[in-house]
Amino acid sequence: MSTSNTSNRLAKEKSPYLLQHAHNPVNWFPWGEEAFETAKRENKPIFLSVGYSTCHWCHVMEKESFENDEVAELLNESYISIKVDREERPDIDNLYMAYCQALTGQGGWPLTVLLTPDQKPFYAGTYFPKDTKYGRIGMIDMLSQIRDKWTEDRENIVRSGDDIVERMNRQQTKITQSGQFSEELVHRGYKTFQSSFDEVYGGFGGAPKFPTPHHLMFLSAYSHVYQEPQALHMVRKTLDHMYSGGIYDHIGFGFSRYSTDEKWLVPHFEKMLYDNSLLAIAYLDGYRLTSDTKYAHIAESIFTYVLRDMTSPEGAFYSAEDADSEGVEGKFYVFTRDEIEEVLGLEEMHKYCNVYDITPEGNFEGENIPNLIPFSTAEIAEQRDLNELALRTDLEEARQKLFDYREQRVHPSKDDKVLTAWNGMMIAAFARASQTLQKPEYAQAAVKAADFIWEHMRREDGRLLARYRDGEAAYSAYVDDYAYLIWGLQELYEATGMAKYLQYAITLKEQLIELFWDKEQGGFYFTGQDGEQLITRTKEIYDGAMPSGNSVAAWTLAKLAAVTQDIELRQYAEQIVTTFTGTAEQYPAGYSMLLLAGLQLLQGNQEIVLAGKVEDIHFQEMIAEVQKAYLPFASLIIHADGTSGEAIRELLPHLQDKVMQQSQATAYICEGFVCHEPLTTVEALRENVHRSALSL
Repeated sequence: MSTSNTSNRLAKEKSPYLLQHAHNPVNWFPWGEEAFETAKRENKPIFLSVGYSTCHWCHVMEKESFENDEVAELLNESYISIKVDREERPDIDNLYMAYCQALTGQGGWPLTVLLTPDQKPFYAGTYFPKDTKYGRIGMIDMLSQIRDKWTEDRENIVRSGDDIVERMNRQQTKITQSGQFSEELVHRGYKTFQSSFDEVYGGFGGAPKFPTPHHLMFLSAYSHVYQEPQALHMVRKTLDHMYSGGIYDHIGFGFSRYSTDEKWLVPHFEKMLYDNSLLAIAYLDGYRLTSDTKYAHIAESIFTYVLRDMTSPEGAFYSAEDADSEGVEGKFYVFTRDEIEEVLGLEEMHKYCNVYDITPEGNFEGENIPNLIPFSTAEIAEQRDLNELALRTDLEEARQKLFDYREQRVHPSKDDKVLTAWNGMMIAAFARASQTLQKPEYAQAAVKAADFIWEHMRREDGRLLARYRDGEAAYSAYVDDYAYLIWGLQELYEATGMAKYLQYAITLKEQLIELFWDKEQGGFYFTGQDGEQLITRTKEIYDGAMPSGNSVAAWTLAKLAAVTQDIELRQYAEQIVTTFTGTAEQYPAGYSMLLLAGLQLLQGNQEIVLAGKVEDIHFQEMIAEVQKAYLPFASLIIHADGTSGEAIRELLPHLQDKVMQQSQATAYICEGFVCHEPLTTVEALRENVHRSALSL
């Protein structure tokens, strides 16, 4: 094992992941023309390695192979080696991951793909150990065999690459399978979730278990629309058990990436911004639907974590925290019983350990992940005839002591790049929290992030960019960046009433359609027409770890169409759903955000216009009534007097007649471009809102 005393080309990059490999003995190239020209000139295949900075198995493969002189010699002599950060270049990752999944039946990171000099894939896999063992080919044997085949039978390899690209292009065409979206598909999606629901621990399917909060968002809306108690039961049980398990950090807050077991006990310890964004929204929706304050507290704990550990001095949000510290997965997060006694003392230790499942034997490789499985603190207090408030107070004091103790440890590394898409999600989460909980400080956090992106992550011509780090914004933004940021800006407008955020959303909507729309088959391409032209221009529709850009675009454009009274924009949303309905019919549960967007279109967007004077307490009460309610298919327009009112009227001319009645704060509830009689009392508005937001 060795690392080079001198750096390779990656040392000039900004990506934390690429910089991790800057001193490998491998002669890495970043993705770009220099690498491709070198491969063509030297007639060598390309070794493409894709990962991200907080990826555990990426670290393992680096230590085993990329820091190894024997592997480096093989790569340097016979290949052109390229490193890609999947979070900076999701277009490259999506393209070659699709090939890997088609070839091997599985995917994941690190992603390893062998390419011809003109970027066509001919071999793929994920993690390779250095040496062949347990029936799994090792890096050295794989590289040696492909080197020999390249030398002996290059023409066949090149022809194979051509054939693969042709098949990939055909496969992309198959993704676009149009159909008539209907309630029947919505119900099928619900039943698919019902059939895979884990009635014991919540969530769907077995181990490993992923949070997939957009599944819960769909089920929340389904329970609301169809008054289906079982849908809400699935949401609540999943929210409860995720929080109880070790996937939730009971010491420092926030959620880890996924659980390796069905109980949500043992996490893969990395923390991702996007998971915590969407989970916060799911918990806030849970609170809106049920009035259970526990869900509000969990959402707020996520925001505590994000503001403390994942926010830049300028207010933008960082991307992720690693699973490993000091080279060991989870080391930062686990405790021995003796450590807890040392920190808390004997008496306090017993109480904490009894509640949080801390034992001398441990529940994770001889150590302990704090968790509340199988009981909540309320259940424990009842079982032991304890005062719940006193128990919670004692446990919070113990948690703070353990947090302070843990802070002295070596922290996992932080990926401090700012990604537009993921920031858009967290802006949406903070803005929704500001509305749901009536806490303006959360809106201010969203404002700082939105302003940072608008000021620092756009080109001079206004084109949105995807990544910011160390003073540099780079990479033309992808469809996800546009879709998620539009979502965040819409939520931020509804939280603040500041017209500029709605204007930003409208501006981005225009770029999104101009740069990404497929005029022939419908839907959005992942990359803009001005982006780098890869071997295939892909569309993403599967709602996996994150909802796809197409699904989120359908959801946000439908809402924006209602606000702006733009019938053509609604048609774009409808066409996205129609374009991919045939694909979604094959496995509806894999397209939960698309189902949510389709359900929204079937239900029709409700528009609630509130007109009044900023200083009028009744006007503010009206705003709060709408903001706090669970109204998944409604949009709020705040038509205040003064400068802000002028700005919103200029943006939305149809508001000219939506004014105060008899000098009183007035609410207009409109559906299908038709408005009901105006309401002038908080009580009347509350009755209407509660009728729409009937909770179970």
